[in-house]
Amino acid sequence: MRVRTSARSHVGQRREVNQDAYGVEQPGAATLLIVCDGMGGHLAGEVASTLAVDTISASFRPEADPDEALRTAFTAANDRVYGEGHGSMGTTAVAALLLHNQLYVANVGDSRAYLVREGQITQISHDHSFVSDQVAAGLMTPDEARASNVRNIITRALGHSAEVAVDLFSHDLRPGDTVLLSTDGMHGLITDAEIAEIASMFPPEQAAQQLVDRANERGGIDNITVVIAQVDQLDEPVPATPAAAPGASEAPAAPPAPTERPLSRLGLTLAALTLVLLVGVGGLLWAAPGGAHAPAVAPTAPAPTPAIPSPTVSVTPAIPDR
Repeated sequence: MRVRTSARSHVGQRREVNQDAYGVEQPGAATLLIVCDGMGGHLAGEVASTLAVDTISASFRPEADPDEALRTAFTAANDRVYGEGHGSMGTTAVAALLLHNQLYVANVGDSRAYLVREGQITQISHDHSFVSDQVAAGLMTPDEARASNVRNIITRALGHSAEVAVDLFSHDLRPGDTVLLSTDGMHGLITDAEIAEIASMFPPEQAAQQLVDRANERGGIDNITVVIAQVDQLDEPVPATPAAAPGASEAPAAPPAPTERPLSRLGLTLAALTLVLLVGVGGLLWAAPGGAHAPAVAPTAPAPTPAIPSPTVSVTPAIPDR
């Protein structure tokens, strides 16, 4: 596939340290996008997000099954962050793999993966957060969740515990599609409709910058990170392999079975004459006195068998605010 990418990250208007981290890799025919939003006191969040991006990138194996490759990379990142902090630091993580005309997404936490197609936006990932659970239960609207003072409470993160559950998603890709990853410092201030409009209107470089600028204009209350990939061309379909021609070593096809031909008119005539002669000679032998054979007696016809009548047939615990 031919894919264009761009990324922007900004500390925002209220934070002193940018605890977001991102990566854009193109191993072989694949394009791998990663976004992480760290949490923890005294630079621990910055360390956690950087460790996660580096480990996911280094552990990813493009030749493996895509889902398994993403799961393995996320598990390795969790092991490393947890090993460094023993639960005192953590990070969200979302990754998008574009490979062979397919999109594969893995996520833990509330950083998001979107697909924008023909002006319409779809959130591919699922937020692991308190407000997301409230929205899913019908106890809160999306607008209320966006404005809630507990919107930063997440229920799953890399590095929080020794084991982590990774959500996996997949989706087909088409020419013109835009894949967008973001931290909540962006999508917490900009609606999905606005994201779709900007991603559809501008190329990746300008779209990423426009989204960061708009989030800052609305207060920039958190670190802001956006990574975008636009699909310009898909891989060509692999043609079907033609059937091999039969080789010399192969046995030739068996000839069709001969069909029975009808006797000719002459053959029928000769057969009839032969039958007449045989009957005549046989009659003379039977009629001769003292013959060796007694006259044939016609057999008695058997009594008819009475007809038999036919039978009738019936028809997960919350993680502290970062």
